[in-house]
Amino acid sequence: MRAATGFRSRVAALVTGLLALLAIAGCAPAAERVQVVVTTNVLGDITREIIGDQARISVLMKPNADPHSFGVSAQQAAQFERADLVIANGLGLEEGVARNIDAAAQAGVPTLAVGEHVDPLRYAQDESAGAPDPHFWTDPVRVARAVDVISRHVVEHVDGVDPAVVRANAERYRGEVEALHATISEQFAAIPPERRTLVTNHHVFGYLAQRYDFEVIGAVIPSGTTLASPSASDLAGLAEQITTEGVPAIFADTSQPDRLARALAEQAGVQVRIVPLFSESLSRPGEGAATYLEMTTHNANAIATALGG
Repeated sequence: MRAATGFRSRVAALVTGLLALLAIAGCAPAAERVQVVVTTNVLGDITREIIGDQARISVLMKPNADPHSFGVSAQQAAQFERADLVIANGLGLEEGVARNIDAAAQAGVPTLAVGEHVDPLRYAQDESAGAPDPHFWTDPVRVARAVDVISRHVVEHVDGVDPAVVRANAERYRGEVEALHATISEQFAAIPPERRTLVTNHHVFGYLAQRYDFEVIGAVIPSGTTLASPSASDLAGLAEQITTEGVPAIFADTSQPDRLARALAEQAGVQVRIVPLFSESLSRPGEGAATYLEMTTHNANAIATALGG
């Protein structure tokens, strides 16, 4: 009898403990119960500014990685299915995780391809001509639009966030992006018209060129992706164009080796500076481009300095 009573007491204590744990879980902060998965680190930074501490955010792409080729671990791949919202760049950028994004969408996970909502451009030249250009973040005006798109989808799909907080964060951050656009416009306005030409590692600055009135005369890799390779005739043709146009600098992405850019500079037979830009990825803290605003400021300063005369 005494043993039975002791057993019932232990069971009761166990049930009470479980109920207490469930109560604690039910009262857990929203940030512990929800999850937003973001593919690229550029969009990850923007999304963090919008969401703040309202939700758990998992950014898949590491600093200084290449968005065209980065992949995910099995553990990261599983996050897609458990997400409340998947935020991707889209327009063919994330070639290494495209199937994971598609699988999440087919499984019913809300998925946002941000680039499709910001008036995307199409490549105008070389082997990517006609295809959508995914590098919209080089245009702060389009990023300001992206802020609105992301905040709208977060409010719609992520349970537990405070819509007022998300909208206030988005409004503040959009103002910062718009202020940066105004500053860059003034910087670039001082560059003489005859020096407003860009040669890059691959076709990555089409949006910047359209927004700030530059001409992209070519790329070392004549494609919108870093996974392509130039031929000898590609390099020879671009070298001749650089000589004819008097191009003062080639802009190479910091996430990609600049070996091809240097080879092109040597082939051109002229003195051409190789200027590194953070065009595809954020850096680690302290390396010059840990946030989108810092990256864009760095690139604008580097371009203005190299082309300013």
